[in-house]
Amino acid sequence: METPPVNETLLNLFLDLGIDPSFTSPGIVSLSAVNNRYIKDLKLNVSTTLGSSNFTRKEAYLLALSVAVNEKHTTLIAAFENLATKEGATPEEIAETHGCASLLSLNNVFYRFRHYMHGNEYYNKQPAGLRMSLMMNPAMGKGLFELMSLVISAINGCEKCVVSHEHSVKEQGASEQRIYDAIRLGAVIRSLCVTM
Repeated sequence: METPPVNETLLNLFLDLGIDPSFTSPGIVSLSAVNNRYIKDLKLNVSTTLGSSNFTRKEAYLLALSVAVNEKHTTLIAAFENLATKEGATPEEIAETHGCASLLSLNNVFYRFRHYMHGNEYYNKQPAGLRMSLMMNPAMGKGLFELMSLVISAINGCEKCVVSHEHSVKEQGASEQRIYDAIRLGAVIRSLCVTM
């Protein structure tokens, strides 16, 4: 792949995230070739959302990791695992983050189908028959796990799951500002995945 021209903002973003400065992608090559101002927007958005006062750094990095896992972005998965670990995330919490993204990919498809078929009595009355024990007593705590589930559900576009997890997160004591900032963080990290 063609090496993009040096872009200081991009290099600083990579430095902040612990990504090899030689990393490249078609999006980066395209944006760097014209020194596109979106790179600056992206860096500012990433810095602002990861630095929200509504999360600890560990929580922010685990939320970002869940999005990278959901989007299957190996470079960002490695970067956010490393950053979360440096902030005290345990191997169990890292594993749960991967598990949460996987579980929500299952739930979002299943419950979105039920939502789409809202008039079908048969589908709505059948038990899901799906194991979800990971949600019961997460090492990261129920509040963060539910918040992560909400972010992934919003990204995957499952209205029923979004409504359910937003309610659960509030029951765990989260403020609307914390919820809002988590959704902003998820949106920004997804856009980073698309660019990178």
